[in-house]
Amino acid sequence: MPRKAEPINAPPAPSASTVFSGQRTIAAPSLTLPDTLKPNARIKMDGLEFLSMLPEDAIPVAFLDPQYRGVLEKLSYGNEGQQRARRRAALAQMPEDVIARFLRGIDRALIPSGHLFLWVDKFHLCQGVQSWLDGTSLDIVDLVTWDKDTFGMGYRTRRRAEYCIVLQKQPRKAKGVWKIHTIPDVVREKVSQRQHPHTKPVGLQGELLAAVTNEGDFVIDPAAGSFSVLEAARHRHRMFLGCDLNG
Repeated sequence: MPRKAEPINAPPAPSASTVFSGQRTIAAPSLTLPDTLKPNARIKMDGLEFLSMLPEDAIPVAFLDPQYRGVLEKLSYGNEGQQRARRRAALAQMPEDVIARFLRGIDRALIPSGHLFLWVDKFHLCQGVQSWLDGTSLDIVDLVTWDKDTFGMGYRTRRRAEYCIVLQKQPRKAKGVWKIHTIPDVVREKVSQRQHPHTKPVGLQGELLAAVTNEGDFVIDPAAGSFSVLEAARHRHRMFLGCDLNG
């Protein structure tokens, strides 16, 4: 008796639900800000003071690029203040306890399930940053590697990458919060550092903030440096709030 023909490589029946979603179902509240915090401006202010002025549970996304001393003190290349390192060494440094205070301030300001994009180098990626998160409700949920397309510092290997740790305030939730699913975990983007020694990639930052916000939402950066996040927010029609000691 001939066997009944069966379909070969038949696609699975469509599922009623999927883990992916292009919609963001959480919403950020409207903000009432003090007069000193001007949106879409380069504010000259201490970052901790800035964070203390923000309302609690109000901001959907934050960026932080701490000016840490880990590499300069512990790797000791001996070139601090020389050539390319001169501008970097001249910047005000953040001790570990100050970085932890920044993260606690950001955690207070973020909405539930809000995101923090934290820039670190290879040294801090290997050493770990868990101590910075003590006293917060922030969890590490992902990592993006930025290939700077440059020949960087280093004795054994030359550093051409930096890393953006993706943290989310509890409760951890992806569907309905993260709405862009085409961002690779290694992104190559060359930037000029003529204006600031720690300029970050506008394109990558714009894609990340767009993944977790809607147009008109606020994004904060309490240690803005070159204010590359301001530029990224403008390109994506988001509202920027941020400051730097140098304005």
